[in-house]
Amino acid sequence: MPVPTQELKLRIVNAATGQPLGARAVPGADGALVVRDFPAGGPDPEQWQFTPVQAAQGQDDQAYVIRDAVCGKVLDDPAAADRGVRRWNAAAGKKDQQWHLVPVEGEAGLYFIEGATDGAVLDLDDPGTDDTRVVLREHDDSAETQRWRFVTAEPERTGDPVLRWSPLSHWNGRRSWRLTRSAALRPVPGAAPSFSDMLLVLERFGGDQDAGGWKSTGAPRSPGGQPGWWGGLGDRFLADTTGTGRADLVGLKPAKGVVTASSRGDGTFEEDERVLCPPGSSPSPKDLWTLADTTGDGRPDAVVLCADGVRVSLQAEDGTFASPAGEPVLKAFGHGQQAGGWRADRHPRFLADTTGSGRLDIAGFHDDGVRVSLQDEEGKFAPLAGEPVLRAFGHDEKAGGWRADRHPRFLADTTGDGRADIVGCHDDGVWVSLQDEEGAFAEPLYILDDFGVDQGWGTVEEHPRFLVATTGGGAVDIVGFGPQGAVVARGRGDGTFEPSRLVLNDFGLAQGWTRKKHLRSLADVTGDGNPDIVGFGDEGVWVSHNRGDGRFEQAQLVCRGFGHNDDAGAWRVDHHPRFLADITGDGRVDIVGFGGPGVYVARDLFRRFRTR
Repeated sequence: MPVPTQELKLRIVNAATGQPLGARAVPGADGALVVRDFPAGGPDPEQWQFTPVQAAQGQDDQAYVIRDAVCGKVLDDPAAADRGVRRWNAAAGKKDQQWHLVPVEGEAGLYFIEGATDGAVLDLDDPGTDDTRVVLREHDDSAETQRWRFVTAEPERTGDPVLRWSPLSHWNGRRSWRLTRSAALRPVPGAAPSFSDMLLVLERFGGDQDAGGWKSTGAPRSPGGQPGWWGGLGDRFLADTTGTGRADLVGLKPAKGVVTASSRGDGTFEEDERVLCPPGSSPSPKDLWTLADTTGDGRPDAVVLCADGVRVSLQAEDGTFASPAGEPVLKAFGHGQQAGGWRADRHPRFLADTTGSGRLDIAGFHDDGVRVSLQDEEGKFAPLAGEPVLRAFGHDEKAGGWRADRHPRFLADTTGDGRADIVGCHDDGVWVSLQDEEGAFAEPLYILDDFGVDQGWGTVEEHPRFLVATTGGGAVDIVGFGPQGAVVARGRGDGTFEPSRLVLNDFGLAQGWTRKKHLRSLADVTGDGNPDIVGFGDEGVWVSHNRGDGRFEQAQLVCRGFGHNDDAGAWRVDHHPRFLADITGDGRVDIVGFGGPGVYVARDLFRRFRTR
């Protein structure tokens, strides 16, 4: 677990005993601290906050003041003969009240708490009858009692349960209504939802037979932490198909190809299902599709990764696309052996402007490393070279042993020079390869010991990770949903990142968010230019507002639909795609979901919510 921000409250738990740090059962005047059991029905364990101390010039190790979240007293080393630590009044600049948090190597989420004066660490004295005193001892790597974990407090996000009218059936066939407690949760007092109720706006594109019987029958989308890069047959998503600034419904039908229902601009869609792009001569369930503006004319084109390579269908003036038949524009990146044998479950592929030219290129991570095809001024893609541009970030062990389901990889400009660099999260943490002015990628550098499997980040689906600027105009940051909540590592603008921080005690496994039940993403729902955290939880849609400085407020329930619970619609991750997209052209994202009966929408109400 990364170091929490000072706003978060947490318990400090000893790894050997599982008991939290706190005062004695009968606190004394000496403020002595112990670890002990806290029986149910009694006082809760102390909660602490970490406040960073401004480091002196030339000092690298960050020190913290560890403060009791209730009384304001701090963890103190009185330099007593028994080396016992205490909770004491804070004194500005006192080194005996400053501590370093040193990660235990190879043990995700465990720390040594080291004194800033002499390097001694928190340990346990000989156990007593009820309490075990906490003392300072010389560091010992093998001592389990010197290891501590931080457990975040429950998120402060909801108020009272909602009361709803519920039907009551009687023996004579009549019905009456009574007030019952709902599983839905009311937003915190004074907060106004920012989205409308969930409404069924189109009885098409749904999973039920009456709504088209849609289901994904193709290859899974390329994993990597962000939804919607590529779609297989049967998938549905949203895209601006006409360049009007409004997102339309798009589906991939095995028989018809790409079909759409255009947005009307009022939160609804046209009833007719229009064919945008017919299928190729031999469509395959392994084909991957996307819509992207490859020419820079403001209109999206259809891009297909087929068996024999990449096919591009440009959009005509009438908004339709030609069939992607004929010769591919690039005999590579396809799932057939003649095009390289690229597999969706192994080889992520991207459409991205890698050079800053304004034109989309194609990049992919194959077995032996990174392959890139640049697009020239005439719209032609260069054939792949015989060797990869970088022998790293690939599936084979010689290229790093990167796995698509565990190791997300990204293309992003981390230095501000307009060129895309490669960022990947492997078992041991984050690796970066910078691109130089000649388009060559440097050997990867290990830059951050977080966001990896060794730090408790499991699969890509369980712990989504993103590269996005969390502050307007700033460098790209790493944002992820880890075991204990939302984590941010701020970009320095030079290809490296600051140490990661736990910025919100929500949206993580510890708060009950799982890949089988919940979706999490980043989107600007308030229109202030900064990405907010959006989660489709049990009770509905939760949003945590970005404060503009890389921190996030406690989450608020903004829509009682699109959730996993029955009274929130019984939406399922593997059956019901949900998206955040602007379907009205007003510059704000709305919520769109493909349910069983059809398409549901919750409009953004132009109201900025508040959580305090």
